[in-house]
Amino acid sequence: MLRFTEDNEILREDSYRGIVAGVQWRGDIERSMDELEGLCEADGIQVVGRLEQALERPNSATLIGKGKVEELKDLCESMEVDTVVFNEELSGIQIRNLEEALGVRVIDRTILILDIFADRAVSKEGKLQVELAQLKYRLPRLTGFGRSLSRLGGGIGTRGPGEKKLETDRRHIARRIDDIREELAKAGKSRQTQKSGRARSGMPVVALVGYTNSGKSAIMNRLLDMFEDESSQGLAENKKVGSADMLFATLDTAHRKLSLGNGMDFILIDTVGFVSGLPHDLVDAFKSTLEEVRDADVLVHVVDNSREDKDFQIEVTGNVIRQLGAGGAHTIMAYNKIDIAPEEPVFTDGDAAVFISARTGQGMDSLAEAIKKALFADMTSASLLIPYDRGDIVSYLCENAQIDSMNYRQEGTLLTGSFREADFNKYRNYAV
Repeated sequence: MLRFTEDNEILREDSYRGIVAGVQWRGDIERSMDELEGLCEADGIQVVGRLEQALERPNSATLIGKGKVEELKDLCESMEVDTVVFNEELSGIQIRNLEEALGVRVIDRTILILDIFADRAVSKEGKLQVELAQLKYRLPRLTGFGRSLSRLGGGIGTRGPGEKKLETDRRHIARRIDDIREELAKAGKSRQTQKSGRARSGMPVVALVGYTNSGKSAIMNRLLDMFEDESSQGLAENKKVGSADMLFATLDTAHRKLSLGNGMDFILIDTVGFVSGLPHDLVDAFKSTLEEVRDADVLVHVVDNSREDKDFQIEVTGNVIRQLGAGGAHTIMAYNKIDIAPEEPVFTDGDAAVFISARTGQGMDSLAEAIKKALFADMTSASLLIPYDRGDIVSYLCENAQIDSMNYRQEGTLLTGSFREADFNKYRNYAV
């Protein structure tokens, strides 16, 4: 963990000891609590205790009952913890009351996720998106907010871009929200221009989506090694994205051009991972970035096949994809980490599912073939006679089609091969 000055300068490394707490009032919460511990670990909190309570309805003042508050206070003292992380989203009043009763910092799942995002965001746009979500979360909680957001440079829950004095009034926060939205709108126009350029080039797009820590970045790096774009040959190592065995290891969307050969080039996008209970403000903030998922020609839904709860993670990811409006895209299910899965994968005859290990490379050829089939199944075999004064078309097709032969006729250049449907329709007047 890091501590920050008023100007967001790092003071020193911090370590935290914490207890996770949750209320069971809408079914089983074991999976969610286990995940909360993983989020704590990703944010530098050593979890030394766990408390759960079954309630018909949450307590409006402290979420948990009075007796449990006393029990939690005793746990904090005996285990010498400095942080309690609640699985449910807390109000400002609840945080204040709990901190006064427990004598330690109290944060909730939303603050924890926002803190992780604030720490991991690299690009300017990513930092702005996180700051927007942070401010939208704080705005309705200014009244009665506890020490988590009223103490400057307090570590977890208080770091991030634009961290100012935490007694900032509503009008200042509202103005800052408006400023961020304007900056994000400008960034969105720039990204839209880039996307339009890719669309004009006819370059198809494949997006890696999935639960956090399912291995999307590792898959991108493996594919970069396998199918490096010829124009940047030898640079695959520099184009790789960061990956680590932790939740939300990478946040910023990465674009890489890959070449399967014979003009079969495409853009591969690595997107931010999803998690259950992802704050709505965070999803809204990242929608402008994640809308590229909606426009992708193919989605590769990466699943951590080593997890017992993979079906739950598939459901969560599917819900977010539909929320983004990308539910109708052609999807390849990529069951990753088969090298550490407790059971042998069950292989199917369907083309839409592959079993892989990004770490060892097992099954990656099958994934590449599935992508190839999904993107280029509409290739049209034809011969095009291009006039000599349209050398630009010949150059384009040589780069973006599978050319089997090229012959020079009196009327022009005869190209025979397989062409993407969009390209063939564009130049079909030259078909012979």
